[in-house]
Amino acid sequence: MDLIFKALADATRREMLDRLLEQPGLTLGELIAGTEMRRQSASKHVQILEAAGLVTTEWQGREKKHFLNPVPIQEISRRWVDKYSEARTEAILNLKQSLETDSSTQKRTKS
Repeated sequence: MDLIFKALADATRREMLDRLLEQPGLTLGELIAGTEMRRQSASKHVQILEAAGLVTTEWQGREKKHFLNPVPIQEISRRWVDKYSEARTEAILNLKQSLETDSSTQKRTKS
């Protein structure tokens, strides 16, 4: 997981992943089109993403196509994000129930 977090820590790599989500199968040149990034820098970023398992590649003839692999991100979500969201949601639901109970009790005592 450390490699995934390291890969996701960089804004340039996150942008590359966003582009691959929108357009799977980009070549390196297509991936950096419209940016000021040089191929050598882009290649290093892609290597980090590949090492983390976030990008897979496939050769199609002479072209190397890049694809997003969302599985590692989903694993992070399940392990880290979901469990914290669940606790927060549970606390909000408990607070709501408590407030509703207090409100209905106050209405009965006023009557």
